[in-house]
Order: sequence, then C-alpha cells, then structure tokens
Amino acid sequence: MGRLTTHVLDTANGRPGAGMKIELSVLEGQAWKHLKTVTTNKDGRADQPLLEGDAFRAGSYELLFHVGAYFGQNAFLDKVPVRFGIADASAHYHVPLLCSPWGYTTYRGS
Repeated sequence: MGRLTTHVLDTANGRPGAGMKIELSVLEGQAWKHLKTVTTNKDGRADQPLLEGDAFRAGSYELLFHVGAYFGQNAFLDKVPVRFGIADASAHYHVPLLCSPWGYTTYRGS
C-alpha cells in the first residue's frame, strides 16, 4: 500500500527535530490546496503517514517545514518548501529534512 511519510533531523544539535510544524499541500490545477498540518513527535516524525490509502494519489505535492519557528530567533531560514512528484501511488515515498538554522538537505528515503 502506498503512503507518504516524513521526518526531521536537527543536524545543528544532533537530534530529531521534535515539535516542528509541517504543512502538506497538493497542486490542483494552478493552485496549491492545503491538505493537513502536523507537528513532529519526539522522534522527529509524524505520528501517522501524511497520506495513505485512497487519499494517496499521483500528483505534485509540497511539504512546508517551519524551520524558523523551530530554531527561534537565531534562524536564518524561515520556511523550507520541498516540492516533489508522486508517480506511483502504490509505492512508499519518504521525504526527510535534515536541517540547521542555516541550511538543509532532503532526499527520497525508504
């Protein structure tokens, strides 16, 4: 069964990014439609898959990570958008964010 998951790693402090707000949106026509907002748990993960089952469809998606609010006033970054495509709705798509107040990286995980 296909699903979308994420997690956040705080690379500045060497720990999971607990308590970070993440917004999920899907591209419908020319506009982004907000689907849900989650906050990461103590392991830096959402408690449940962001999308799964019939709700998980091929398309263009965006995860908006609220990095600035997480790191506070020392943050250079504010919100980090990660836009990606889902081609196979039967697959597992895992989109992690490794971040610090000054930079980030992401990839398609497993």
